Amino acid sequence: MPEMPEVETVRRTLLPLIKGKTIKKVTLWYPKIIASDPQEFEQQLVNKKIETIDRYAKYLLIRLSGNLTVVSHLRMEGKYRLVKENTKKDKHDHVQFVFTDGSALRYNDVRKFGRMQLVKTGTEKEVTGISKLGPEPNSPDFTVAAFTRGLARKKKSIKNTLLDQSVVAGLGNIYVDEVLWETKIHPLSMANAFPKTKIKQLHDNINSLIELAIEERGTTVHTYLDANGKTGGFQEMLKVYGHKGEPCVRCDTPLEKIKVSGRGTTFCSHCQVIYK
Repeated sequence: MPEMPEVETVRRTLLPLIKGKTIKKVTLWYPKIIASDPQEFEQQLVNKKIETIDRYAKYLLIRLSGNLTVVSHLRMEGKYRLVKENTKKDKHDHVQFVFTDGSALRYNDVRKFGRMQLVKTGTEKEVTGISKLGPEPNSPDFTVAAFTRGLARKKKSIKNTLLDQSVVAGLGNIYVDEVLWETKIHPLSMANAFPKTKIKQLHDNINSLIELAIEERGTTVHTYLDANGKTGGFQEMLKVYGHKGEPCVRCDTPLEKIKVSGRGTTFCSHCQVIYK
């Protein structure tokens, strides 16, 4: 699943491709991608201009004229690409925005898990899934104090807590494994069991890891590509994710992989301390 660094990279690469373009027609080859009313989605976007693209956590916010926003979640394998209107349709193309200049933005999704929702600009944090999310890394709201309070309320593992998006939003399986290794925390540690010094270290490492991953244009380990069809670069810097059985780069202990609530989780049993 594209996580915050990947979605930010998609935003940065997609924006110059479509900013200022006017939508002539919307085609829904698979209407279930649309979480709002599909017919209304098609009709209301005609003649709307792409003003900018924002992002919150793993959500893209495509801002349109007329005070409208398309809230897009890529889920597991969603991708955007710009083509000519008459380009042959790929079997996994599900939504097309045709522009007045003859180009077209296509949304491609092998698993069809991604979703788009049309809302009034400014309401996305009330009427979409964003309403359930905590603050983003490197945002003013993601303070050590807020992070400490959020962890104290959780009576489950730190791996599950960081994945549920309510304490901090934007991390998925890859970056949770990486930041827990960096902070020397066992993934089965209880979220409410850390000393204050360890909470601050985890908070700071989340910020620095996400910042670095964005600089490296995200991580490609399966199918992730940006809007220009290019892979990320952070996969070359992964310390634990995808390295089961290999020696820990810090202590040489073979890395282990377990399931935590169904999610594959790679860690070092020697370096990463369990807190209970």
